[in-house]
Amino acid sequence: MADTLVNVLWIPAGLSCDGDSVALTSAMQPTIEEIALGALPGLPKVRFHWPLIEYSLGGQEFLQAFFKAERGELDPFVLVIEGSIANESIKKEGYWTGFGNKPGTDQPMTLSEWIDRLAPKAWAVMGVGTCATYGGIHAMAGNPTGAMGLLDYLGWDWKSSAGIPIVCVPGCPIQPDNLSETILYLLWQANGIAPMIPLDEAGRPQWLFSATVHEGCDRAGYYEQGDFAEEYDSPKCLVKLGCWGPVVKCNVPKRGWTGGVGGCPNVGGICIGCTMPGFPDKFMPFMDEPPGAKISSTVSGVYGNVIRAMRNFTIQTVDQEPKWRHKGRELTTGYRPR
Repeated sequence: MADTLVNVLWIPAGLSCDGDSVALTSAMQPTIEEIALGALPGLPKVRFHWPLIEYSLGGQEFLQAFFKAERGELDPFVLVIEGSIANESIKKEGYWTGFGNKPGTDQPMTLSEWIDRLAPKAWAVMGVGTCATYGGIHAMAGNPTGAMGLLDYLGWDWKSSAGIPIVCVPGCPIQPDNLSETILYLLWQANGIAPMIPLDEAGRPQWLFSATVHEGCDRAGYYEQGDFAEEYDSPKCLVKLGCWGPVVKCNVPKRGWTGGVGGCPNVGGICIGCTMPGFPDKFMPFMDEPPGAKISSTVSGVYGNVIRAMRNFTIQTVDQEPKWRHKGRELTTGYRPR
């Protein structure tokens, strides 16, 4: 299937800041240029229909690819949604979000209408960023739009025409390489050289979101021995300052942000759970010690004192050279000649 042409239809018209599109431009493993130009082994031919890199003047000219996909003239295609999906059924006097106009009219085509038309025909559907996957900031309690993510809009058990569940790559914004790597995997799968993409119960790629922030954090050792930061300029564990790392699935501490550099706890910032379906409501108020952390950090503080004392004793012994390393006429290493 090396000659297969896979179209990627990217709609950034949801409620969002376009931060995920911007983040993708800094991906390095792989870069979006490597994917678009087919510079990696095993890739099919790829054509992106993405406003961020579109060279046309936009408008109806740009939208023709989306209408072709609706008519079945652009198979196979991957539908990418960026931004949360507003509930258009509660906006009788207008609309919340639109992406171009309906043909022959000056009336906007809403995001939800595009999803209704394209998702059933897509080879795969992908949500990029927490807004598109689970609703994100715009879907928090008290919002007037009834915003939601793709999983809520299409259904958590929904599958594409190829039998692929909704692929979710959350983040606020997204970690660039997480997104480019997932796009790469889907294209390999479309070309028949990769198995079904492995996703967890929340639609996230398993190899990227199987471990917690805490498990990959350089500060985790301080937590274990009950040594917690009191201020943000401390290198110690940030749980008491409001970090949700012990329960949040995210690989940023290991992967960094761009080129292996950065990432929230790596630069002294707390984890606020932006890759989780419950974000932001279940992680508020931010910068307060999480409820579970109050118990676990108290317990850790008690046994941590004992652990630190034992480790300090061990350090004092192993921080010295063995006694047999000395100059003299006698061999004291314990060696016995035959």
